[in-house]
Amino acid sequence: MLNNFPLWPARASSIAGNVDALFIFLLIVAGVMSLLVFVAICVFATKYRHRPGVNAAKIEGSLPLEIAWTVIPLGVFMAIFVWGAVIYFQEHTPPRDAAEVYVVAKQWMWKLEHAEGQRELNELHVPVDRDVRLIMTSQDVIHSFFVPAFRIKQDVLPGRYTVIWFRATKPGTYHLFCAEYCGTLHSGMVGNIVVMNPADYEAWVNSNPGGTLSASGEKVFNELGCATCHRMNGQGSGPALQGVFGKPVLLEDGRSVEADENYLRESIVDPGAKIVNGYRPIMPTFQGLVNEEQLNALVAYVKSLSPAAPGGAETKPSEVKVAPGNNSPVGNQVQ
Repeated sequence: MLNNFPLWPARASSIAGNVDALFIFLLIVAGVMSLLVFVAICVFATKYRHRPGVNAAKIEGSLPLEIAWTVIPLGVFMAIFVWGAVIYFQEHTPPRDAAEVYVVAKQWMWKLEHAEGQRELNELHVPVDRDVRLIMTSQDVIHSFFVPAFRIKQDVLPGRYTVIWFRATKPGTYHLFCAEYCGTLHSGMVGNIVVMNPADYEAWVNSNPGGTLSASGEKVFNELGCATCHRMNGQGSGPALQGVFGKPVLLEDGRSVEADENYLRESIVDPGAKIVNGYRPIMPTFQGLVNEEQLNALVAYVKSLSPAAPGGAETKPSEVKVAPGNNSPVGNQVQ
């Protein structure tokens, strides 16, 4: 019924029903409270209005009434908070086997690249009933990835990754907007999410062949000379990278951080920010030497060296070595 109402956007993702239910609950609560306040004002204005010869009565108050109007609204607001928190964590906790798509926002377009290598501009093709994880960054200013039919919206920030995921439940074409004012042509920064049946999606993939994103990252890795220090045998001046992603990393200041996408990115563009324990800060920065697409490819390549990571390649245990060396690589060592 709601989907047929012209002011209600289509509901086409696994999370959309939960978001709609919370929104409808908020509308009902706000409507009921507004009605109660309106009725109370009318009753009090009529019953207790000033009349000649009638003195105002002194009201002592009521402890049960005061407790009731404190506890009941508190309970309602706590229910809203918990409900909203559950939805938030659902939206920001992607399944481990989700397909990965890297997104680069730029004034005024969306550049998207699948882990399999397919590149798209202002359009994203995905199969129905498949979890899709978006790893997003901005090339210039703050943008916001907003798909009304999926009920997802996530800010896209320069200099770091933000992540959101969805599972489309209905084939079709759905609008993609930038929901953060990003410049003069902000209103033109639009696109489409094309949800396809599995067979149609496979046909689309086969008609758009390309090398995997991790393979592109390996090429950039070798072209930049990274393999000189980060050798597979662990004997370089930087540690080997097999098994790095998703593991805790001990830093020289005693802190421990997780080697996620943002850590890998930072270790490429600002390797001195987090120095790994036991390594000297000799790695040069690649800030300005690699673009956002190359950064995505490098991160995807390092991730592919960790078998337990999403999209990771199979790595033999004997290949996972750590050099007692000098520097933070794409930055870390496995303890």
